[in-house]
Amino acid sequence: MLNVTRITGFILMGFSDAPELQTVCGLFFLVMYLAVIMNNLLLITLINLDLKLQTPMYFFLKNLSLLDVFFISVPIPNFFINSITHNNSISILGCALQVFLMTTFGCGEVILLTAMSYDRYVAICTPLHYEVIMSSGNCVLMVSVSWSTGVLFGSLYIAGTFSMSFCGSIVIPQFFCDVPSLLRISCSDRLVVIYTSFGIGLCLGTVCIICIVLSYFHIFSTVLKIPTTKGQSKAFATCLPHLTVFSIFLATACFVYLKTPSSTTSITDRLFSVLYTVLPPALNPVIYSLRNTDVKCALKKLQQNLCQVFHFM
Repeated sequence: MLNVTRITGFILMGFSDAPELQTVCGLFFLVMYLAVIMNNLLLITLINLDLKLQTPMYFFLKNLSLLDVFFISVPIPNFFINSITHNNSISILGCALQVFLMTTFGCGEVILLTAMSYDRYVAICTPLHYEVIMSSGNCVLMVSVSWSTGVLFGSLYIAGTFSMSFCGSIVIPQFFCDVPSLLRISCSDRLVVIYTSFGIGLCLGTVCIICIVLSYFHIFSTVLKIPTTKGQSKAFATCLPHLTVFSIFLATACFVYLKTPSSTTSITDRLFSVLYTVLPPALNPVIYSLRNTDVKCALKKLQQNLCQVFHFM
């Protein structure tokens, strides 16, 4: 049995053994990555520049976009480089860093989405107390908790994962380093730390799901009491995108992380990992904000200002 400190690195699995197809996959992922980054950075820019978007909802959206940018930037650029160079190796330090960052940003996003559901609950169910409850200080506190909790869980997972021993195959059955894939190639019998981390993470996820379900139960109960159809539609329009994004993120993450470590890997596992890492960051700016009237107005103002700048140049 070899200890993990004696291993110089791991080998990541791609989506094809053929070099040509591997290059095509890398280019396709690069295009998706650039599109996601541009959309999220555009949203962050609009929220920072437009005074009408200086509200708690858009403050949370800005931080969600920032988390999405960091989250997708962990696995995709490395996968692109590996696909172009046809070298799927990754060092121990690089693998540990991927596990830490993916866990940190993923956990932070779940908590932030929970805070956003609470924001919608306060706005619809108790609108008269909205400014007091969702003050700037409370919003900053919620965002700080999401980031700090993510860092805490990232530290727990990396400590538990890389305290294990690895022997036999060094091929990680995934296109990036994650805990379930590393558990598949571990031969350690000391899994108390990592399973404890899994248990804490599962409890946190369950609490977040319960909070979101309760929030939307009260939200829908309140919306259905609105006498006009127009009022109901406007209220639903601010809630359904959030619920859709959270459901997609949760469903794909559960498929990836709740499978038993002994399960045989397949192309389906890696495809679901793509959905988990790429789809939520791609959908957030599109279905959540870029179809919003306020964001469209902010985008038109930005275009007009840029046109004026280029005109004077």
